[in-house]
Amino acid sequence: MPHILVVASETVGGAKLTETVRERSRQEDASFSLVVPMTKPRAGYVIYDEAVRDAAQVRVDLALSYLRGEGVTVNGEVGDEDPFTATMDAIREYQPDEVIVSTLPVASSGWLRRDLIERIEGESGLPVTHVVTDLDAEGLPFAVTLVVANQTTGADQLVQRMKERASAAGEQMFIVVVPQTDGGGRAAAVARARLGNTLDAMRREGLLIAGMIGDPDPYTATMNALQFY
Repeated sequence: MPHILVVASETVGGAKLTETVRERSRQEDASFSLVVPMTKPRAGYVIYDEAVRDAAQVRVDLALSYLRGEGVTVNGEVGDEDPFTATMDAIREYQPDEVIVSTLPVASSGWLRRDLIERIEGESGLPVTHVVTDLDAEGLPFAVTLVVANQTTGADQLVQRMKERASAAGEQMFIVVVPQTDGGGRAAAVARARLGNTLDAMRREGLLIAGMIGDPDPYTATMNALQFY
């Protein structure tokens, strides 16, 4: 049974990549490890490291939830912000038989401008399959709703609205963003605790959900989340 490493960031939920993984799983009984390199946000004057890691973790969580629901054997983790370093770290850890790298089309892909595919092939000696995903043309195989809330994250009205949307939308996933109250030392811990309680409660309601803490400015937190998803 081959074990395949998948490296993706913005395109991790793309239809072409998920179909490739499903097909390899069905045809070859392959198992997979997914690594999502961290991506720095474009918005905001201050970059909060925990929010950057959370954003990548949300991509991991949503991809794992969807693929496991499709019967794929897969694990995943957040990787270094440099995609080459993230890939080589994962190769050393998982010892895969092959690597699949998913990127945006060449005109939009920073990874391709850095010759990522050729560098991985040369350094690892493994076969590398390149999957190009045009998110604008293909979209995602599921609907994603972004929820931005802080003190109201556990409100009954919000939970009920999300349940109604999930019932009406079919394949529906939610991403909850909890902005930090300020840039102080305890703000991240407080936001993370609030997020954790919210995710636990909503998962008990049967919602497919992941979440992250965000920039103290709710507008910046929202714009960064839109960049990531």
